[in-house]
Amino acid sequence: MVDYPGLVDDLVAEEADLDTVVASIDDTQWSTPTPASGWDVRDSIAHLAYSEELAATAMADGDAFARRLEAMLADLVATEATMLAEGRAKSPREVLAWWRRDRARVTDGLRECDARDRIPWITGQMSAVSFATARLMETWAHGLDVRAALGSQVVATARLRHIADLGVRTRGFSYLINGRAEPAGDVRVELDAPDGERWTWGASESDVVRGSALDFCLVVTKRRRPADTGLMVEGPVAREWIEIAQAFAGPPSA
Repeated sequence: MVDYPGLVDDLVAEEADLDTVVASIDDTQWSTPTPASGWDVRDSIAHLAYSEELAATAMADGDAFARRLEAMLADLVATEATMLAEGRAKSPREVLAWWRRDRARVTDGLRECDARDRIPWITGQMSAVSFATARLMETWAHGLDVRAALGSQVVATARLRHIADLGVRTRGFSYLINGRAEPAGDVRVELDAPDGERWTWGASESDVVRGSALDFCLVVTKRRRPADTGLMVEGPVAREWIEIAQAFAGPPSA
């Protein structure tokens, strides 16, 4: 069972950690390119702010969210251009204030939810647990890009447990967005946590993914290719999955 209040606390902590990375940088650093093609630090934080604003709308007004989502999905290219333009029209300080305001709206709303409450999102109705986990995952993933741009060290924490769990639970989704049929069979995932604990999922003896929790989370957020990590992958089902594993919504990422 997930400790839901603890999950929301972890989301707040993940956001606060990233906030400390960008809170004191100058305007030149805000314009530093990140590993995300065409995006700089301001674009990355603005993307998080835009997503938190959308998430806050989903929690507060399902009808308004549905209308906004319909318009977004009607033209994804235009939607991405609009998102980028909105952030680039703001100063770095304004982008930071935007992100702070709307992430607080989301976490305040999550604290008022029961773990099983349903919240509409891009991929459909989600439990509050899944919704909070997705927000944590997105914050961490874009935070990696920001840290890479600024030369800030990535510190693995126990919060990776949430992202790894999401990565495992979205195995079927990874096949769906790639237009593939999910093969029969289980995959066992064995990950070494930052504190030395072992996290495990699944029961297969033949199809196994082993390695550090950090490496696995880098793979399922598409920040590293499996071959560029220390993950050990055994069995055809595990090998096929790990190449397409993706824990976030949107088109398949290379």
